This record gives sequence, structure tokens and C-alpha cells, in this order.
Amino acid sequence: MFKMMTFSPRKSAIYYWMTNKQLVSVVIGAIFILGSSCNSLPKNMEHQEITTKPLELPVAIKPGGNSWVVRNLEQNHKLISEAGIRNWQNSDDIIRTYFKTEETGDLNVGLNLKVPSGTSTLKITVGEDSKTIEVSNADFETVEVGRFRIKEPGYHFVEIEGIEKSGESFAMVTDFLVGGAATEGEFTYVKEDFYWGRRGPSVHLTYTPPQEKDILWFYNEITVPENEDIIGSYYMANGFGEGYFGMQVNSPTERRILFSVWSPYETQDPKSIPDEYKIIMLGKGEGVTTGEFGNEGSGGQSYKVFNWKAGNTYRFLLKGEPSENNSTDYTAYFYDTETSEWNLIASFRRPHTSTYLKRPHSFLENFRTEMGPVSRMAVYGNQWILDTNGDWHELTEAKFTADATARKGSRDDYAGGAKGNAFFMKNCGFFDEMTTVDTFHERTANGTPPKIDFSSLEKL
Repeated sequence: MFKMMTFSPRKSAIYYWMTNKQLVSVVIGAIFILGSSCNSLPKNMEHQEITTKPLELPVAIKPGGNSWVVRNLEQNHKLISEAGIRNWQNSDDIIRTYFKTEETGDLNVGLNLKVPSGTSTLKITVGEDSKTIEVSNADFETVEVGRFRIKEPGYHFVEIEGIEKSGESFAMVTDFLVGGAATEGEFTYVKEDFYWGRRGPSVHLTYTPPQEKDILWFYNEITVPENEDIIGSYYMANGFGEGYFGMQVNSPTERRILFSVWSPYETQDPKSIPDEYKIIMLGKGEGVTTGEFGNEGSGGQSYKVFNWKAGNTYRFLLKGEPSENNSTDYTAYFYDTETSEWNLIASFRRPHTSTYLKRPHSFLENFRTEMGPVSRMAVYGNQWILDTNGDWHELTEAKFTADATARKGSRDDYAGGAKGNAFFMKNCGFFDEMTTVDTFHERTANGTPPKIDFSSLEKL
């Protein structure tokens, strides 16, 4: 039988005070016991340190195809090869390694390097952030640099600078190692064919000629804007199925007008061409040097040293017609804006060929590997062809294409198309603008064909 119990107010207060006092004692005792147990933890737990998770660095970028000395481009051949960075002794030689990201976010950076002797202090920069590391490992190993932040997609570079060294060189580097969110998605850099990757992508404009017309003459103009006349550039104006004709920047003190015709015999060595397949030189202009070329096909070559100037517009005129014994004669003229005269460059006969001009086109290329990180561009305007009936036709449409370096995704720094009444092309320099290859572009027509007195042109 349940019995109701009653408490007086005084007794209730004493009871609850005693209960809380007992609770406090229990809590204090528990704390004491817990503290004692913590003091008796195994020593390996008592002194365990908190370690940082290693950086994920799954992508290895080879300096041989992706790195340049930026303050002294001539040093590239001495410091950078397919083996990596070697003989790095001068603190003024700052090296940049380029890549392109589709994503933003963290970029983990490391280096596979060794220091031949002593200790070196290196400064690594990505964007506006820099980190300094001290290295002394005598064998190649991965050295973590840290995390950086990529804020925008596009081309970026890791810059490495030597601050101090106690040995002869700062370091030998075989790989720039990267990872993190910024490397997810499409991540572009040169993975193979380092020579071509260092030269950068070549770009072309192939003009659309009228159908069923035999092209006897091809006329074109080039303007290289100021500061775009970069060493190692070939601004090719009048390309055709068997050769090319344009102007170059060969060195700080020399520029050339270059005209070449390929031999129908395929070889990289001009000395191996049989006599019946050799290009025959029919004549050349004053001050023109002629000879043979190789390594990119072989054939006959001519050039005139000419100090053309950025900002001026230069004119090119090319003739191609069938000749005797199943051959074709090609003749190139260059217009000197200072003398207002057409100058003969050269005339070549190509055997085993009988054709008028085919596939009129232009291109822009860099032929100096150390100039791969420098952009250049040119404007190509007022293209015309004269057919065998004596009629002029303006070429206002062109297909933009690029070479294998661009097509296989080694480099994306190329562009071209139409602006107003002219076409343009641009390449190298790791800019983010990019034109889709195999696209057609149309410029505004000028409507007035060039005025050329063909009877006054130098005859052979």
C-alpha cells in the first residue's frame, strides 16, 4: 500500500542541500580520477605531435618545355634543357614556368631539386604571393613550397628566384610540381616535343580564292605594329602550295625579306636532293643572297637584308606559272615604301611541277625558342589575286588554322581573324585570348585593286 510522505519546509531545504553537496562531491571526485588517468596515459600518446598533411603534387611540369629565364633570354640555352635547370649561378636569372588553368582555387607548389653543394635560399612567387624556402639536400627529392591561390582561370606562372647561396649554384631542378583545386579540369602545359613547345604555336590564314580561276599573281600587305617586331618572328605574307614569301626579325641588328621554294623531293637535308629534283635559281635582285635550306623540308632560298620598320605597311607580289619540261617558275617582288619601287627578290624554277599559284595563305611563326614567352602580332590587309584572264579578285574570306603545338593542346596562346578591312594574327606570350582553329573570318572589302605597272617590274 502506497503511503504518502510529507516534508516540512525546513526539512526539505536541508534534504536538497545535502543532495547537492553529495553531487558536488561526486563531480570533484570524478575530475580527480580523470586527471589521474590522464597522467597515466602511455608515453607515445602523451607526447604525440600534430603533423601537417603532405601537399598533393600529382602534376610534374618539365622546365625543358615550359620554363624561361625572363630577364636575360639569351641565358635560356645555358640554363634550361630537357634535363631541367642547370648551372643556375646568377641571382639576376629569374625563371618562370608557365601553365594554364581552367579552374580557380588552391595551387599546391613543390620542386624536385637538389643543391650540389652548400645551402640555398629560394623565393617562389605565384601571382602576388611569395614564399621563401631554404634547401640543402644533396640528392634530388621533392621539396614542398606551399599553397598559393589562383583567382582567375587562364595562363599563370611559377617564378623562382635565387636569393642566397653558399655553394656554386642555387639548385638543379628537374620538375615543378603542382596540385590542388586549380589543377582540376583542363590544365595546359607542354608535355612533349619541347623544341616546338618552346617556339610556340604557329598560326595561318588561308584565303578563299574564286572558283575555277587560275591564279597568276598574288598580292598582299603586312603592317607590324610598333613593339610587335619581335626577334625570331616570321611575318609570312604570300604563301603558296610550294613555298613562302615574307619578312623576318633575325637579330637586334638584322631584318630580312625571305623567299623560299620547296623541292618536290622530300628530305630534311638539301645535299641529298638528286639533281633532277633541285630548285633552279633563274635570277635574283640586287643585294639578294641565294642558297639552300633544310630541316623544315628542303629547297631553294633567297633573302635580302632590309631594315623594314614597325608601323609601316609593306607590299608583296608573287607570280607563279607553268614553265618548260613540266616545271613551274615562281618570282617574288617586294615594294620598298621609302623608294616607292618594286624590287626583285628572286625567281626559282621548281621541277616536276606544272601549276599556277595554289592555296594563297599567310602565317605567323616564332623561330627562336628563347622568344617563346614573348607575344607578337601583325595585320594582313588588302589581299588580291590576278587571274590568267587579267582580272583582279579581292580575297575577303580566310580560314584560321594553327599547327600541331596548338592542335594537341600544348599551348593555347594563339589568335587570329578579321578586324575591319584587314586580318590579323597573334601568337606566343601566354596571353589568354584564343581563336578557335578551323574557323572562317571575313574582312570588309576595300574594293580597289592594287595599281601595278607590270611592265616596269625587273625582268630576268
